[in-house]
Amino acid sequence: MRTIIVLNPKGGCGKSTIATNIASYFAIKGKKVTLADCDPQGSSRDWLSIRPNAYSAINGIVVEGDRLQVPRNTDILIIDTPAAVDDKRLKKYLRKAQSLVMPIIASPIDIRAAEHFLKELFSFKGSIDNKIKIATIANRVREDTLIAAKLEHYLDNVKLPNGKKLPFMTMLRASQNYIHAAERGLSIFELPPSKTYYDREQWAPLLRWLTSKRSLPSK
Repeated sequence: MRTIIVLNPKGGCGKSTIATNIASYFAIKGKKVTLADCDPQGSSRDWLSIRPNAYSAINGIVVEGDRLQVPRNTDILIIDTPAAVDDKRLKKYLRKAQSLVMPIIASPIDIRAAEHFLKELFSFKGSIDNKIKIATIANRVREDTLIAAKLEHYLDNVKLPNGKKLPFMTMLRASQNYIHAAERGLSIFELPPSKTYYDREQWAPLLRWLTSKRSLPSK
């Protein structure tokens, strides 16, 4: 079973939007997808509750007490995590995942929070770049702004503990398409391509990474 976790303890960075769009992408590709909502706010669960039956099916599970009851036939498990994760729960999430996607908002507060969190992640010896692969994305970016450029520069220069570059995948713009899709229980991949072409192009590097061996731990 392929396991992808969307994680950043800073609230408001768009984890549920990223998780639901990843889940939808793989479901469209014919995979049996389970979306695990670990967030008490239940944003992913709410998204699934209004998802039309005519679209690709996605199993939904609510995680209580960190216990994951995943359907046996699941091909892809997407884990949507809550904000303010403590060290004990964080380590549990990391043990369950193969790939970690970390969305970061372009703001001074979020960039500083990301710096602290990445240092915490790297302090867990053996977790990063061996047992789990991590990649960052800039989310809800207002293009052509100074803070967006600052975030891009920061993420493009983060190094893993082994000295290798931490993969920075893409910058996703602050687009109304995500809002329109979420209101209907859909993803941008289920809206008309003519309206979401630019958004899909921005997603392409992340999807290529998630569907490649580069996002899987070394055996």
